[in-house]
Amino acid sequence: MCELFGFTSAHETDIREYLKIFFSHGIHHPHGWGLMRENHGSTEILKEAVSSVESNKIYGIIEETLPQKTTLAHIRLATVGSVKTENCHPYIQKDYSGRCWTLIHNGTIYSGKQLMKYLYTQTGDTDSERISFALLDEINEKQPKTAKQRFDIVDNFVVSLSKRNKLNLMIYDGELLYVHQNMLDTLHYKSENDRIVFSTKPMDNGNWKSYPMTQLYAFNAGKKVFEGIKHEHIFVPALDYITEMDAMNI
Repeated sequence: MCELFGFTSAHETDIREYLKIFFSHGIHHPHGWGLMRENHGSTEILKEAVSSVESNKIYGIIEETLPQKTTLAHIRLATVGSVKTENCHPYIQKDYSGRCWTLIHNGTIYSGKQLMKYLYTQTGDTDSERISFALLDEINEKQPKTAKQRFDIVDNFVVSLSKRNKLNLMIYDGELLYVHQNMLDTLHYKSENDRIVFSTKPMDNGNWKSYPMTQLYAFNAGKKVFEGIKHEHIFVPALDYITEMDAMNI
């Protein structure tokens, strides 16, 4: 499976050590890395279809990363889609209002007929990219005016797509950071003062907790601001999924 990293804080914070630890996990995730960071007031996406531990770029990028308020990062173990830059996360698109939506996903879509039409418009060939297209269409169709309206759209979308699918994901809309887990013990978080760090695996000896199951939350400036519908769509992996992950030392 892939690994996710997310960060939200009320204040600009040096997160370079977290990024170094996170990207060191690329030894077991050889198919690409990606980073969304804030850079002088704009959102910057950097990614590469090689293992982060073999990249000639990543550690220079980490060192030059400015203190952050919101960051997403991803390391890829391919389950759907070939190994190429177009299949590396994060995915970023603008809605009709000009708002940027950034998405990272850890999981696989087994039941998602509503995503299939995007096979012909996506630039890569991952189910994760199709999720980003489908979500953007929902946003553009409903044209929300407020943060709460945006959250409700995302919440309903996540609940509908969670059934029979592994849908651990993080989405950032330039204001809210949305986080969801539906496979047990595959996402963790650590809260410190005015900041929260999210990671697939605990990254140090701090007070990490398992992220809540089957409920979308939205965060802003290091605080939870919205909570969604508590649904029942827990993803339980089949034996062949577990066997494959064990073979990859995941």
